[in-house]
Amino acid sequence: MRDTAQRTLASGGMTPDVAHSAPADVMTPDDRYRELFVAVQSQRVFPDSKTFVDCAPLLAPEEILRRYREDAGKPGFDLSRFVASYFTLERTPPSHYVADPSQGLVEHIDGLWDVLTRQPEAHPADSSLLPLPRAYVVPGGRFHELYYWDSYFTMLGLARSGRHDLLVSMADNFSFLIDTYGHIPNGNRTYYLSRSQPPMYGLMVELFESHGVARALRYLPHLRREYDYWMEGEASLRPGEAHRHLVRLPDGALLNRYWDERDTPREEGYLEDVTTALDAPHRAAGEVYRDLRAGAASGWDFSSRWLEDASDLSSIRTTAILPVDLNSFLYATERHIARLCEAGGDADGAQAFAKRAQARRDAMTRYLWSDAEGAFLDYDWGLGVPRTQLSAALAAPLFVGLASPEQAHRSASTIATRLLAAGGLRTTEASSLQQWDPPNGWAPLQWIAIHGLRKYGENRLANDIAHRWLSTVGSLYARESKLVEKYSLHTSDAMSASGGGGGEYPLQDGFGWTNGVVRRLLGDHPEHHAHRVRAV
Repeated sequence: MRDTAQRTLASGGMTPDVAHSAPADVMTPDDRYRELFVAVQSQRVFPDSKTFVDCAPLLAPEEILRRYREDAGKPGFDLSRFVASYFTLERTPPSHYVADPSQGLVEHIDGLWDVLTRQPEAHPADSSLLPLPRAYVVPGGRFHELYYWDSYFTMLGLARSGRHDLLVSMADNFSFLIDTYGHIPNGNRTYYLSRSQPPMYGLMVELFESHGVARALRYLPHLRREYDYWMEGEASLRPGEAHRHLVRLPDGALLNRYWDERDTPREEGYLEDVTTALDAPHRAAGEVYRDLRAGAASGWDFSSRWLEDASDLSSIRTTAILPVDLNSFLYATERHIARLCEAGGDADGAQAFAKRAQARRDAMTRYLWSDAEGAFLDYDWGLGVPRTQLSAALAAPLFVGLASPEQAHRSASTIATRLLAAGGLRTTEASSLQQWDPPNGWAPLQWIAIHGLRKYGENRLANDIAHRWLSTVGSLYARESKLVEKYSLHTSDAMSASGGGGGEYPLQDGFGWTNGVVRRLLGDHPEHHAHRVRAV
């Protein structure tokens, strides 16, 4: 794998290798440490399941496992002491940054980019980190690695901040991942290799070109290779069958779903997943694990959107659902490839991908558009019926220009009447214990809705959502001098906003995609009072 990782990138003939990084242990922590891994996670040596899988070994992993097997059965063996002796916790690189309460949001965000930037030279040997050739921006908090779909929204802010150096680095890194692994993993960790995330690479390529970072045409080979990853099995798939990410519906139409290659507990959420599977005695544990992993691949981990029962995570059935947003992003990918083929003189390729995009649009109109609800809804292909849950994903077809004008205007009305809260756009209508449900609001969903509405001339609603969201973020910044991963929209007063809750871990500060979206929106709305907010 390491030799593969050193090869020349197809884009531009560059040769960014990872020789300056410590080699990754390409086996996942579960595969590498086996019963030691299970013991550490099951006995909750660390409160957060992600902590151990991000640790770096102090000896060769094989030697640590040998010593564990030799020592574990001895009287007085202490697992916590053993782990402390042979592993080191991942440390946040030192930073001299101190939040200045007198700074406005723009200055605060611009100052955070270097704090959130990681250098490949800092990778510890034999850890779960996958080497990258260039510097990259992480979300912050407990997330010390690059994340796929997060990065697109982070890039929006980097572009507005004039950080083209980091945009170039991110472009190289994502191209490198496609060249090396055939897809962009959920994040640059070995335990994320079995899945991807919402396919935003084509949108990134468009962003690179619009800001003069690089010509989009140079990334066409990578776009096509990533597309092949999502469409694997297409040629042999019969109506009513599914293979990995792909489902062929009874009428022959093709749509996609989220998927993970493994049907074991997520390594970064091991005990949580084992506990969830035990709550589903009538389901095979592997089926529950696969659906939990697919839910993580969606980026919405977790939401009532994927659940049969909003109060029961063990009822998750992500792989049975054809999501609105995933298929919208793949439509955008097909359109990008068609345009780049045309620009490169490949008329046949341009025509083929234009037909693919139209076929997907037609299928989404048949299966995902609900005339009764005035919105695009996910489709349950397992049951052969549309899902009833409304979610902010309904804005994705507007975001990529797939919706007809009538669909867009009806969607705008649905957003305004059913998902708009005082502090911004709600995620779904169903409150639950999951973090991708009310009362939480998330930066990427605000941007997708705002930008999508603007494409169809729904500027009043787009500006309203932007105003509410900036007020929410500005309110918390004024009190706590920070931006966070998600925000609670439960209050009727956006100026009393608080950080969101729910999910498997505490609220995280940072935060990459919040910074990116807010920085972009502040540039789009120079008159907004959030520019004048100062911490007090």
